[in-house]
Amino acid sequence: MHPGTIIDTGLAKHISDDTLRAAGAMDDEGRPVRDPARQLKTVAQGAATGVWCATSPQLDGLGGVYCENCDISPLVTGAGEAAWRAGAEMPGVLPYAVDAEAATRLWDVSERLIA
Repeated sequence: MHPGTIIDTGLAKHISDDTLRAAGAMDDEGRPVRDPARQLKTVAQGAATGVWCATSPQLDGLGGVYCENCDISPLVTGAGEAAWRAGAEMPGVLPYAVDAEAATRLWDVSERLIA
């Protein structure tokens, strides 16, 4: 689940103002930039996806999906992947991030490491 970029949660104190400005998340006066189309959200907007995930019947019986913007994110494949990796402002998740076999292997390794 991706809530978006929310710089006024207290976590931004670990990021320099210059970095936040360079990312377009803060204006020159130090104010947060709000642009949900670019994932720059308020706390409430960011929380909305988590609430949606917890309550949406659309997710009943599903597992291993990636959600953002109150929806299941589309897979980014083919020609769209290069644009996505280059920072194009488009929703989506790369297939490896929701690969069920990889998740099973990771779970198995994690169990062995903590056993």
